[in-house]
Amino acid sequence: MNNLIKEIRACKVCAPELLLGPRPVVSAHPNSKIIIIGQAPGSVVHRTGIPWDDKSGENLRNWMDIDSDTFYDATKIAIIPMGFCYPGKGKSGDLPPRKECAPLWHAPLLAGLKDVKLILLIGKYAQDYYLKKTAEKTLTATVKNYSNYLPQYFVLPHPSPRNNIWMAKNEWFKTTVLPDLRKTIDGILS
Repeated sequence: MNNLIKEIRACKVCAPELLLGPRPVVSAHPNSKIIIIGQAPGSVVHRTGIPWDDKSGENLRNWMDIDSDTFYDATKIAIIPMGFCYPGKGKSGDLPPRKECAPLWHAPLLAGLKDVKLILLIGKYAQDYYLKKTAEKTLTATVKNYSNYLPQYFVLPHPSPRNNIWMAKNEWFKTTVLPDLRKTIDGILS
């Protein structure tokens, strides 16, 4: 696993397409119990090299009801984005994750994780890639029907502050989904 992580962190496959250059961000250990599959690092994470080291990460840790020490303990939680490098800025936010990363790196990473109990699929890119035709037509419908994907996957929207309007419109997420997420994670990590 260590060699694979080093190989990913040295990857330059997309270098010509990345305005700020490659800086793959990944964290995993053979004993990881939970995998977080999100979109791609943002500009803050690109600078620090620490996954989810931004407001979205704070929100995600709050949703999961875990502290930073637990979140960044790779023996407990693997962090594997759909795109490992910051893709750059688009018209309405960050660009989508690079399409090369998941097909190139996810299978070998997942094969090296032997004790996974749950995979969090955060956002539409991760859900579309892993759920394929079993995903609902919209992210909202997929998240609302999260129990259909358990026990392997727990589907979530992206925890970006940009999604505060979505959160306000979908109160069921806070009252139903988050308590179940916290209970599931606590059961795995306890």
